[in-house]
Amino acid sequence: MESFELNDGVRIPKIGFGTYLIPNDGSTYKAVRSALDAGYRHIDTAAAYFNEEEVGRAVAESGIPREDIFITSKLWLQDYGYEGAKKGIARSLRHLGTHIDLYLIHQPTVMFLVLGRRWRRARQRGDIRSIGVSNMTPKIWNSFVPQFETIPSVNQVEFNPTFQQKDLRAITDELGVRIEAYFPLGHGNRELLTNPALMAMAEKYGKNVGQIILRAEIQDGAVVLPKSTNPQHIAANLDIFDFALTDEEMAIVHAMDTGKPSHDPDANGVEEMLRSAFVIED
Repeated sequence: MESFELNDGVRIPKIGFGTYLIPNDGSTYKAVRSALDAGYRHIDTAAAYFNEEEVGRAVAESGIPREDIFITSKLWLQDYGYEGAKKGIARSLRHLGTHIDLYLIHQPTVMFLVLGRRWRRARQRGDIRSIGVSNMTPKIWNSFVPQFETIPSVNQVEFNPTFQQKDLRAITDELGVRIEAYFPLGHGNRELLTNPALMAMAEKYGKNVGQIILRAEIQDGAVVLPKSTNPQHIAANLDIFDFALTDEEMAIVHAMDTGKPSHDPDANGVEEMLRSAFVIED
């Protein structure tokens, strides 16, 4: 599996399997096993996805050496703060049944600033290998990260041809912070998936449009996290390493950027809405 090197020296597979909104009724276990059988070696979950236990069980029962699999999870808002982070990390480690390769702060709030010591201790114990953030816009990044003791290795954000995070990447690229793409296929954007230029590239390379999009994002240096519960789609999304788009084709993709996300972390009331969405029980 091809990988990128993060700014802390940890290597991360270029493509991961996303588990957002896959239920913990056996569906996550089945999907993760399908992904691992297809060749994925990076699984992305979160405490707030409520499926860490099934991810951990699928990894443990896959027969693949644990050191060959990269697991990402995330700390939810209710556990921000030093003691809260201690509790949240312990819960995720217990649910997964293994260490966490990349641990992200799931949503940005003012509580970012108190987490540095807890991060360091978890890393020293070997519970967490790499640390990062998620959903940080340029405004949020500039408000908090200059005060961090440790620069994050990853910022997981919405990223696809119609929202390419150009302003954010002007900041993060300079610091060697890797962008991870959620909604890499446009969150069901039918117009994107039927774009004539992308369809022409797909025909040229014998691929589908989704594979063209994922390939373009990887060539732009992003880690991509496609999600599916269909074994055929899971395998197809991984089949993107036997071709490369030309500079001219990449320019066509770059011109598709609208600068408009489907989720705006800067919007008023976002934190309150997310906090009230649900509570994670121990």
